[in-house]
Amino acid sequence: MNPLDSNCPCGSGNPLSQCCGRYHAGTHAPSAELLMRSRYSAYVLGLVDYLIATTLPAQQQALDREAMAAWSAQSTWLGLEVEGGEVFGGKPEHAQVTFIARWHDTQGEHRHRECSAFVQVAERWYFLDPTVPLKAGRNDPCPCQGGQKFKKCCAPYLHG
Repeated sequence: MNPLDSNCPCGSGNPLSQCCGRYHAGTHAPSAELLMRSRYSAYVLGLVDYLIATTLPAQQQALDREAMAAWSAQSTWLGLEVEGGEVFGGKPEHAQVTFIARWHDTQGEHRHRECSAFVQVAERWYFLDPTVPLKAGRNDPCPCQGGQKFKKCCAPYLHG
């Protein structure tokens, strides 16, 4: 059986080829929720390059590729539950998606609830990684290059 014909790991019930697989192949996810789902599927499938490419470009160099690959490979992924999402207006547009991811590793079974932030720049959604500091002062241009000052753009989504 072709892996693209199997159910998508994101839990949509659709075949991978008609769901997250098309985003992994290069089509941009049209919403923050679909990007988040495709990122979960990328962890399940070990697609670390996709995870990096869908993180805000200003944060990509600081990501720990080896740690991401190890977590992906050493975990048995048990499921994703999307609790909801909210899109905020403005230029650039921001969104938050709340979800629960479950996995099993050598320490046992885990359940992680998170509210992830995303920004849309040039009609493409990116994950804002709260673990990777952006090198910008409050009044500097935002590293997302959305045309706003950092304090009015991505900072509130990264610092709560």
